[in-house]
Amino acid sequence: MRRLILMRHAKSDWGHVGLEDHDRPLNKRGKAAAKALGAWLRQARYVPDQVICSSAERTGQTLLGLDLPAQTEVSFTRNLYLAEADEMRALLSGATAQSVLMIGHNPGIAEMAERLVAIAPDHPRFFDYPTGATLVVDLDIKGWNEIGWHIGQPIDFIIPRELA
Repeated sequence: MRRLILMRHAKSDWGHVGLEDHDRPLNKRGKAAAKALGAWLRQARYVPDQVICSSAERTGQTLLGLDLPAQTEVSFTRNLYLAEADEMRALLSGATAQSVLMIGHNPGIAEMAERLVAIAPDHPRFFDYPTGATLVVDLDIKGWNEIGWHIGQPIDFIIPRELA
């Protein structure tokens, strides 16, 4: 059994004129959401063993705000920046831990979530996957190279607004 946590980065700041999309930071609300999501992960005992994170500034700041344990294995990759679901699955196939957090961007993260689960969570925001949206899904596989579509059992789904 493997557990995947799929998180879209928290709310980013659009107020920096001329800044490349990849370099956009989180805004104040996004930073608060990342902290709240980290507290939720700890309280619910969903803390991952490994993180695969887009190299974008906003995903890195989201990860930092989660305040995960220092021993958590973390890798940043440009390949996850604006990746589609098939690309995300390919990146995940190289993971080694039992529980993995992947932090990415829409539309790919929403597509990945939809294609992974056998039955979608009963949540009104699941299909639009707003900033900070987080899915926890269990997969009955021995290794990440066995990951397939429509095999995941959703365990939890939350958006930051529910943590306020």
